[in-house]
Amino acid sequence: MQTARTVPAATVVNLRDLGGIALGRDRRVRQGVLFRSGQLSGLEPDRDRAVAALGIRTVVDLRTADERQWAPDRLPDRARIFVADVLGDHPGVAPARLKALLADPDEAERALGGGRAEELFADTYRKMVLSPGAAAAYRAFLETVADPAARPVLFHCTAGKDRTGWAAAVLLMILGASRETVRSDFLSVNPAVRAAFAPYVQKFLDGGGDPAVAAAIVEVRPRYLDVALDAMDERWGGLDGYVRTGLRLPEAALDRLREGLVIAG
Repeated sequence: MQTARTVPAATVVNLRDLGGIALGRDRRVRQGVLFRSGQLSGLEPDRDRAVAALGIRTVVDLRTADERQWAPDRLPDRARIFVADVLGDHPGVAPARLKALLADPDEAERALGGGRAEELFADTYRKMVLSPGAAAAYRAFLETVADPAARPVLFHCTAGKDRTGWAAAVLLMILGASRETVRSDFLSVNPAVRAAFAPYVQKFLDGGGDPAVAAAIVEVRPRYLDVALDAMDERWGGLDGYVRTGLRLPEAALDRLREGLVIAG
């Protein structure tokens, strides 16, 4: 099954082009207009030709204020930044503190041991669907992507897996992707994220950290997406209710998304 294509960036983690993902019979996401990644704090615009070649016009940063302060984005040339803080209502939750959690094995065990890590991440996915702040952020993200003048758009969080993963899932479903396709793309980031966090995980393990806790921190899991989809279905009866009532996304924005991002083939 087609998933987002990896872009061989030298200084950006987990950079992927959603172009080419199947949207049902004879339709696909347009290539070269919609990208996802981890944070851009390490971007070297003059050296990273793969990023420069994308012609990014808008970067949508889904991170909290603390994350943006600790690791501010470095933007591609001529790109503008747009902040859509998904977890501003809940800034201390796990996806906003990945490296901090891996830096202290004892604290990680107290907070996340005994299976609590997966429970906390699952609860965060529920918040990403149900909280008013997250709804406002995802609406702003989708309205930005719907603007032809904003494209190509690159959207990201810290690792490019949780907040970014749900953003991609919602957008792909709006464009017509099946939940099976969405699930495949959601899980496909794991190898890149594991590689990016490998030095932090190794230090965590060397300090006596639990491998199960480390895995729950750096991976996305099928359950995480299932929790988000279940919350969407239970609260709003599915995607249509979520987008129109939960996110309050205007019909005109939905039309522009489909017109600009869906192609035959």
